[in-house]
Amino acid sequence: MKLVRFGAPGEEKPGLLDSQGQIRDLSGLVPDISGKNLSAKSLDRIRQTDPNSLPLAPSGQRLGACVGQVRNFIAIGLNYADHAAETGAAIPAEPIVFNKAPSCIVGPNDNVVIPRGSQKTDWEVELAIVIGERASYIGANEAMDFVAGYCVCNDVSEREFQIERGGTWTKGKGCPTFGPLGPWLVTKDEIPDPQNLAMWLDVNGERMQNGSTKTMIFNVAQIVSYVSHFMILEPGDVITTGTPPGVGMAMKPQRFLKDGDVVALGIEGLGEQRQSVVGFKGHATDIGKSWKGH
Repeated sequence: MKLVRFGAPGEEKPGLLDSQGQIRDLSGLVPDISGKNLSAKSLDRIRQTDPNSLPLAPSGQRLGACVGQVRNFIAIGLNYADHAAETGAAIPAEPIVFNKAPSCIVGPNDNVVIPRGSQKTDWEVELAIVIGERASYIGANEAMDFVAGYCVCNDVSEREFQIERGGTWTKGKGCPTFGPLGPWLVTKDEIPDPQNLAMWLDVNGERMQNGSTKTMIFNVAQIVSYVSHFMILEPGDVITTGTPPGVGMAMKPQRFLKDGDVVALGIEGLGEQRQSVVGFKGHATDIGKSWKGH
C-alpha cells in the first residue's frame, strides 16, 4: 500500500493511493497515518478495505509528510561506503546515530528554508524507515517484524552548524523544513528488498546524486536492531538511513543551496519529492508562513 497525508499544514487527513493514482480518504478508518495506526493489525484492516468504497480526496491537495505526529526522528550518518569515501571519512565500525528534530518535518513538496545566517545548506537523498511496532533490544533477525514501511527523506543539512560549530551533528540537521518526508509511506510488502533501490537527487535539473541502497554499510535490519539497543522505538518513529555520494559539501569547489534553487529527488518504488529553496525572512516565528509550499 501507499499511504499519504493530504491537506493544509497541521490539518492533514490520512489517505490511500489507489491503483489509478488517486487519493482515497481514510478518515473513516483511521484518524491519521501515525503511531499505533501503523501497527500490522491496523495496516491489515486498511489493506482489506476496497479502495473504491472510500471517498476521493479533493483534487489538487497538498501532500503533507507521509507520517504524522512523529515522536522520534533518528538519523544514521556516513552509512554509504561510497559517500564515506568521497568525504574522506573512515568506514564506521558501528552506526553513527544522531537526531533530527521532529519539528523539522514537512511535506515532500514544501519549501526548504535556508536558516538565518546559513552559508552551507546541503542536500541528501535518503531511504527512511517507518517503525510499526514497539521495539526494544531486538535482534537483526527479527527487526523487519517491527517495520511498517519506507519513504523518501531529504536529510537537509547545514554543514557549518553540523561540523564547524562544535558539539553534535544535531545542530545542523534539525532546522525548520530540514526533514521533507514522502510523498508516500510504502508498506514493506511492496519493497521486498530495501537493499537494492536506485536513488537520485537533482539541483536545478542537474544530477547531483545517483546511487543505490546496495552500498549501505549497515542494512535496514541491522539499523533497526542497533538503534533499539539504545532507545525504545515506538510506532511512527522514523529512522533515515544515510546518503549516497554527491552531496555539495564533498564537491570541489563545494556547492550549497541558495534562494531560488529547486531540488528534486526520488527512490525507486517510493516516489519523488520536489522542493523550492527560499531564503530566511523575518523571525523564527515566521517560518511556518514560508514552508506551506504548493
